[in-house]
Amino acid sequence: MEEEFEDIRPYRDHEVSAVLESLLNNDEFFEAIARFQAPRLKKVLPKLAKKKVEKALKKHLKGINSISEFQLVIAKYMQKIIDDTIDSLHETDLVEIPQETPHLFISNHRDIVMDPALVSYLLRLSVHGTMEIAIGDNLLKKEYISDLMRLNKSFIVKRSMQGREKLEALKTLSKYIHYSIENGNNAWIAQREGRAKDGLDKTDPTIIKMLSMGKRDDEKLSLPSAISRLHIIPVSISYEYNPCDELIARELHAIETTGSFEKDDRSDIISISTGLNLKKGDVHVSYGTEIQTSEEDDAVAIANMIDKQIILNYHLHPSNYLAYRRLQEADPTIGPSLEDMNVKISDGKEVEFKIRYENLEDELKPYFIQMYANPVINKFQYAQEGAID
Repeated sequence: MEEEFEDIRPYRDHEVSAVLESLLNNDEFFEAIARFQAPRLKKVLPKLAKKKVEKALKKHLKGINSISEFQLVIAKYMQKIIDDTIDSLHETDLVEIPQETPHLFISNHRDIVMDPALVSYLLRLSVHGTMEIAIGDNLLKKEYISDLMRLNKSFIVKRSMQGREKLEALKTLSKYIHYSIENGNNAWIAQREGRAKDGLDKTDPTIIKMLSMGKRDDEKLSLPSAISRLHIIPVSISYEYNPCDELIARELHAIETTGSFEKDDRSDIISISTGLNLKKGDVHVSYGTEIQTSEEDDAVAIANMIDKQIILNYHLHPSNYLAYRRLQEADPTIGPSLEDMNVKISDGKEVEFKIRYENLEDELKPYFIQMYANPVINKFQYAQEGAID
């Protein structure tokens, strides 16, 4: 069965030694890690930065022969990123999620690497273990990147294909996700392709359709029955400050003013590096409850169930409320004031937000405000709908 997934599945223990040997003999790999891990030193003394990274990696990866051993090393790097860039990390209790049942975690998508990395890191600290992670092949432009991700329990989403080939790739992907869950692994996938750069978290129904393919063809299950086999848990990830907010505002401005934003070969790398290395303030991860489907549910209905949990469980930060206040004062019809919501924000948080806002170019400020305010507006609207229901 696993042979069907040979080119997309994570690596297994018996493959680890050979893949690591290849990585540790690849100068380009060390160069790339130096750019992520020591960006300032890499600019000033590139040879020294590469040498330091090479020495450290060879020391840390020596004698590793299993995925779990490799992930212990990754966990240490992840802990350093958390210590250096996150003021406080909070999560809702995982106690309500059954340990004996593997789950597909579907989260909102704000950061290319940090979103799945944080969920996997927190699951690992609990009794639930780590998870397998969906990653688009658009991010795997180099073989060493693909190797590194597959060592870290990632499976590949083939986004670059077209037509019939793409349909077959989606069927294989769906089958693999079901295969992974059935074999006792937790897994993660984003609720949509690409980040929610405007702050509006919305599940793409085509993701739901894809997830059902793996059981609809072979076992002739209905869409809701196929989805129920995955034991989906929605996850809300909220950053007080998105490290890429200025980059995103620039992109949104370009799209609105010129109709497009052209990525170059380094765009994703810059976003990944920025997301990993820059300050995020407080970060909150909230787990929902397993999605319960009925036979009348279609892909849109199931996507809406996921959206409702993600939005209502989303932790709002002072940055969200302060951006919302600017919009609400200009247009009171968008929702209640912070005073009406009984929201109080410290002077320190006000100053912090103002400095970040005023450091932006004027043309980027509206996009910055909107991306931080939208989660408040979204949550208010969903809460109102719930009150009406």
